[in-house]
Amino acid sequence: MAAETGTQAIDRAADLLVSVVESPRSLAVGELAERCGLPKSTTSRLVGALERRGLVQRAGDRRIVPGPVLLRFAHRSSGASLVSLAAPALRVLSDLSGETINLGVPTPLGVEHLAQEDSRHFVGGTNWVGRRVPYDSTANGKVLRAFSADRPADARAIRAKGYAIAVDELEAGLSALAAPVFGPDGAAVAALSISGPTIRLTRDRIAELAPALLEQARLVSERLGNHTERGAA
Repeated sequence: MAAETGTQAIDRAADLLVSVVESPRSLAVGELAERCGLPKSTTSRLVGALERRGLVQRAGDRRIVPGPVLLRFAHRSSGASLVSLAAPALRVLSDLSGETINLGVPTPLGVEHLAQEDSRHFVGGTNWVGRRVPYDSTANGKVLRAFSADRPADARAIRAKGYAIAVDELEAGLSALAAPVFGPDGAAVAALSISGPTIRLTRDRIAELAPALLEQARLVSERLGNHTERGAA
């Protein structure tokens, strides 16, 4: 009986995931329950399990959208992946700043780096691709949390500026700034970041680079199908 119950739970979770992926818009838990013919309480529990694995996530309005684990493949059907859509932005920011540029996505275990343009300097040339970093001590982690449905108490300042910074937090001598990339349903699906040694990436330099970072993040969001004008709320 236990095996049957486990199989049934897997089937139900799979049905929920397929419904989310195939829906042309984000879905409320109640809508998802109705589509799959499940009680709302069961749907909510299964959505929570899928969310913990990064297969679904909550958009800004708490509706359900595909999660970060699926996002790297979200645009394969049109011949364009998140990485390829963001590649021009990484190159522009690399040419402008001379520092390391990264594209990262949220996962249950931290922010995973998917793509990088290397710094033109010898100092600060770490390869971050494939590495995960924590949310609370990195610029891309802070900005993804600030623009998530479960935003922390200190998120308002980051949302007002549109970007986050981390100075000597992940490790001494390393600074970064990051801006969110939004998907079609308004969820922050990735972050663009500029990082480098604190001696070069000073507070003044961060302020100089922030407008270009915000603009490139906006352009990537548009390529992903998001055309929403965002305020400071």
